[in-house]
Amino acid sequence: MKALTPLSLLCLLMLLAPFANAQLRGQDRIDSLTLALSKAPQDTNKVTILLSLSRATFFTDSASSIEYGLQALKTAESLKNEKVVSEVCYFLGNWYTQMGVYKLALDYLFRSLEYQKKIDDAEGIASILNNIGGIYASMSDFPKALEYAFDALRYFEKSGNKNGQANCLINIGNHYLAQSDYKEALEYYLKAKKVYEDLNATAGKALAVGNIGSVYGSMGEHLKAEGYFRESLDLYRKLEDFDGVERNLSNLGQMALLMKRYEVALERFDSALALSREPELMANAGYEHAGLAGTYLGLAETKPVNGMPGHYVRMARMHADSAVTLLESLGDLNALSNAVETQSKIEAMAGNFSAAYRQQVRFKMLNDSIFNMERDRKFAQTALQYEFEKKEAAAKAEQEKKNIRQRNIRNSITAGLGGALIFLVVVYRQRNRISKEKKRSDELLLNILPEEVAEELKAKGEADAVQIDQATVLFTDFKGFTAMSESLSPKELVRDLNECFSAFDRITEKYGIEKIKTIGDSYMAAGGLPTPNSTHAADVVRAALEMRDFIAAGKSKKLSAGHPYFEVRIGVHTGPVVAGIVGVKKFQYDIWGDTVNTASRMESSGEAGKVNVSSTTYALVKDRFACSHRGKISAKGKGEVDMYFVEPM
Repeated sequence: MKALTPLSLLCLLMLLAPFANAQLRGQDRIDSLTLALSKAPQDTNKVTILLSLSRATFFTDSASSIEYGLQALKTAESLKNEKVVSEVCYFLGNWYTQMGVYKLALDYLFRSLEYQKKIDDAEGIASILNNIGGIYASMSDFPKALEYAFDALRYFEKSGNKNGQANCLINIGNHYLAQSDYKEALEYYLKAKKVYEDLNATAGKALAVGNIGSVYGSMGEHLKAEGYFRESLDLYRKLEDFDGVERNLSNLGQMALLMKRYEVALERFDSALALSREPELMANAGYEHAGLAGTYLGLAETKPVNGMPGHYVRMARMHADSAVTLLESLGDLNALSNAVETQSKIEAMAGNFSAAYRQQVRFKMLNDSIFNMERDRKFAQTALQYEFEKKEAAAKAEQEKKNIRQRNIRNSITAGLGGALIFLVVVYRQRNRISKEKKRSDELLLNILPEEVAEELKAKGEADAVQIDQATVLFTDFKGFTAMSESLSPKELVRDLNECFSAFDRITEKYGIEKIKTIGDSYMAAGGLPTPNSTHAADVVRAALEMRDFIAAGKSKKLSAGHPYFEVRIGVHTGPVVAGIVGVKKFQYDIWGDTVNTASRMESSGEAGKVNVSSTTYALVKDRFACSHRGKISAKGKGEVDMYFVEPM
């Protein structure tokens, strides 16, 4: 849940600052800077232009962005101006931080720090130390994060920068809170609050007070937490900071829920939800719906009067369903897993034990996915980091080559030959290492994303969402899942699901189809993307028939052994989709559009052991398969729709 979580580390927010307005700078800005660059002499102004170009292209062309940054460094070095070199290294450190390439980020920041210490700039030293601490916090190395945050604090004290001191105190508190060291976290949040009060900095005080509330909430002292959240709320209202208002209303709702003051919780969550409907805050609505679901569930458990539990259960179910839908799109797996667990409790209270069990199974799967997604994120980060390190290695190798050439001129022919031989050995080993690492990192990234999307991500640092005019989408669902969930242990159920989905993975790969995701016992895949092709409909239908036959063979084996078995419904529809990468803390390739909804209706309106396709898909495959018209079948939200069963010729 979002509640009880302090604002993101201020040091990380500071890292964003150089790029905060980059997206606002359009092509005209880039063209103007490019023209200025072509006319700029080899001086500090050229460095400024190159850094401006790096900022302007950061969100649209990360490859060009880092090239401009590296050119700025090369120019600064040629000027032999240590202050300028330090500033560029600081910039590059922040750049790599945003890309999640922490090793290179630290390399540049430490280099910048070295120059700043030479010129004894306390303010500059403090800022760099603060950012280094933020990187270690992102890497969950909190002892080092604290070490550098305290160093930064000392330098801010030396420079007399009170605001910097307060920011460091907040960061120190955050590092302690992340380790559940509530006593220390509270001490430093209180110190930050005092400094912000002395500065008359209302926004900073509101932040500190809210974080104090988070500490008390985490300690289970809900009344104290409530008092601080209320104070923070009042401060944010004075500032007309609606994000802060919404966040504190949600936290206050959470406190009331934990204290079983359900009517108060309803009022607070409703108020937060009303704010979340504002365009800039819509992403937060899932958390409010989750809070309301928990609140109505509490009312149903404690107030069984005059038939109201039925009403409470219905309201809890409505909000839980909304929370799950919104949190799925947001990609917050931790909050999503909590919402699914709430769904399970709601269905159990309503007496829908099969549904409750299915939700419990999904809850377990989501918890497993949280671990797996974190692993995949690290794999993707490894792949991206390799690409950046490769460029760095190439630049260093080229410089080494130039150095050797210069030494060859100064030295004898013999020495020159010896130096060249050494260089060739170094280059050979470097290339061999790079080749092996590249192969490994590419393989890891392809486990997460389609090849074309992965290549775009490596080249640009991002992958654009695209409109695909025609793709074919497949959904599967197991008819006998509920029966099996009641007769098998969770371990056995997950084992059987894994066996089926692993087979489906092999089949989709065989026919060149992209697996999109699994949702509980449902499997989703699509053909004709990310690169459009003319055979996607036939490819998907072939895959669907093979999936059906695999499940039928499994059913036969299960029946002969007297074990429960799956039966599968498969639906297919063809139409336009939008495809792209979603997620901040993880990568996930996904598709959206009415085509996806219609494909899902093809599955739910089908029959076990059959492949049910829409009229659009039928028109593309009718000459390659035996198709039987089912007539117009009612589909939820679609009315009467023509559907066809498909079989091999």
